[in-house]
Amino acid sequence: MALDLPLIWGFILAIGVMMYVLLDGFDLGVGMLTFLARSDEERNMMTATIEPVWDGNETWLIIGGGGLFAAFPAAYGIIMPAFYLPVLVMLAALIFRGVAFEFRHKAVRPTTRRFWNGAFFGGSATAAFSQGLMLGGMIQGIKVEGGAFAGGAFDWLTPFSLLVGLAVVIGYVMLGACWLVLKTEDDLFLRARKWARLSLAGVAVGFLAVSLATLAIDPSVGERWGFSMTHVDFAKLLPLSPAPLAGMFFCAWLWRDLSMKTGPGSAPDWRPYLLAAGIFLSGYVGLGLSLYPYIVPFEYTLWEAAARDNALAFLLVGAVVMLPIILMYTAFVYRLFWGKVKPGDGYHA
Repeated sequence: MALDLPLIWGFILAIGVMMYVLLDGFDLGVGMLTFLARSDEERNMMTATIEPVWDGNETWLIIGGGGLFAAFPAAYGIIMPAFYLPVLVMLAALIFRGVAFEFRHKAVRPTTRRFWNGAFFGGSATAAFSQGLMLGGMIQGIKVEGGAFAGGAFDWLTPFSLLVGLAVVIGYVMLGACWLVLKTEDDLFLRARKWARLSLAGVAVGFLAVSLATLAIDPSVGERWGFSMTHVDFAKLLPLSPAPLAGMFFCAWLWRDLSMKTGPGSAPDWRPYLLAAGIFLSGYVGLGLSLYPYIVPFEYTLWEAAARDNALAFLLVGAVVMLPIILMYTAFVYRLFWGKVKPGDGYHA
């Protein structure tokens, strides 16, 4: 039986994007939360939690973008022109954030240090918001004529994409706060729990708003979930309902954990991040169920946009070799730097 190579590569890209969201999402969230630090020492503690892993986390962004270019060139040729501006803004923000990450430790004058601290926060927030704008633009659809992008430079800028951008920012803040719960102690740990609880409330509202708006974007999405203007088709809704129900379950469980008193009998510090990841994963699965089989929503399916089978097979050989290596190295690094961060930790200390 022949392998369905476009479907396999669609799955690989989906895994790559999800890994990026879960891993780089929390360090972008920590970057935004540094704005709330009470001192440079506390800010250094926060950045020390991501220092060993933040560069490696961005590997998954390269896998997603490079995989799209190689495996689905027709989709790449449509998506990139549609999102040139937010892509450029995101990349510039990630570069500026990386520079600020290093330079803030080298700054001597207080004004210079404040500038680089602000740049680190601003780069993190801008990158997160840009990713949300692109996601919103993808969901609402791209104008295509003759196999090429036929829209305007700002088609992605709509109230819906702004809503998705805000939801992504709040979601990354939640991931970052839960990561700080895992990695810090004492006062910063307690404040991270508070930040996580507040951002969780925002995530619940944001995900609900985005989900309802997505159903209204295209009639085919609402029809797939069994919703119409006159009735609800439970025969269609019930098989898909585990994804949103799982998201609600994870939200309730995370709220319970974050509301418990600390000390003996409280929830383990690793569980909030795991539950936050579960919330994102359930939303991601729900999005996939809404858009499948399109890679360019409502225009091109995975099979229509895929490269030739011989090219996909050649690429798959490299992926089968390299992806396990990347996963093992990622697991090794996280295992090596497991545990709470202490004052003075970090390679800039």
